[in-house]
Amino acid sequence: MDLDAYVAEHNAEWRRLEYLTGRRRLDAAEVDELVALYQRSATHLSALRARAPEPALVNRLSHLVLAARARVTGRQRFSWAAVGRFLAADLPAALYRAWPWWCGVATGFSLLTAFLIWFVAGNPDTAAAFVGDEAARELVDSGFAGYYTEFAAPTFAFHLWTHNAWLAAQCLAAGVLVVPVLWLLWQNALNIGVVGGVMVAYGRGDVFFGLITPHGLLELTGIYVAAGVGLRTAWAWIAPPADLGRGRAVAEAGRLAVVVAAGLVGLFAVSALVEAFVTPAPLPVALRVAAGAAVWLAFLAYALVLGRRAVRADRGT
Repeated sequence: MDLDAYVAEHNAEWRRLEYLTGRRRLDAAEVDELVALYQRSATHLSALRARAPEPALVNRLSHLVLAARARVTGRQRFSWAAVGRFLAADLPAALYRAWPWWCGVATGFSLLTAFLIWFVAGNPDTAAAFVGDEAARELVDSGFAGYYTEFAAPTFAFHLWTHNAWLAAQCLAAGVLVVPVLWLLWQNALNIGVVGGVMVAYGRGDVFFGLITPHGLLELTGIYVAAGVGLRTAWAWIAPPADLGRGRAVAEAGRLAVVVAAGLVGLFAVSALVEAFVTPAPLPVALRVAAGAAVWLAFLAYALVLGRRAVRADRGT
């Protein structure tokens, strides 16, 4: 290939494409011309790469083709309308579609945790075996309550947010494998059960429930949602609907999981703020619990009431 002759032959087209790509408004004829020049320039670029890969020219033409393709296909722009649709329809619908799964996880987790608290509280030797006598006394005297005031509230909130979001991401990503999700749930249930059992055994159950309830209602619900959606994805693989097939069922479950994952980022931000600022606040226990319960009930209404409406609207009923 005679590179100089090739450039001389097509340079006018490239310059015209560059001009059209840079214009803010194009009429119908110019749009057709832009598409045609983009297609020809892409062909020119492929030919240059294969037969005469001169770096400067290939780089120039690559940038031109990429810019033209972005103009032809259209750039995605931030839209408050899209954010509104996500919050008002997409997210609540996804939460509602998965509600049997995360409500099932919530029921199982709560029953297991309650049993562990009851068992550890009623068997002091078991509590000592889990944490040791000295550690148990320290936990009861100051350790449990001190956890919520050990760090500055903003730092504590950020730590909680990232920790819980990471835990939820693990549940969602590993859901199709089932066992990792069950293991993560068991670890959390065991931790709450042992700590709660120790506090109850030493007569400090009021402190335990007074501190864990304000934020725990929303925070644990977020974990239930992540685990439930993850397990729903696994079930789509194990027993897909006959009218979908395994691949399509898993793909649809995966898309729902992505929507939920984005929503849980916000949920855990709220729960982190509650835990960092409301849980340790010098307020009556009833007021702190009421604040946490209000946030939790608002989420349930969002997921179940608004979600049901969004699903019905999507089905056209």
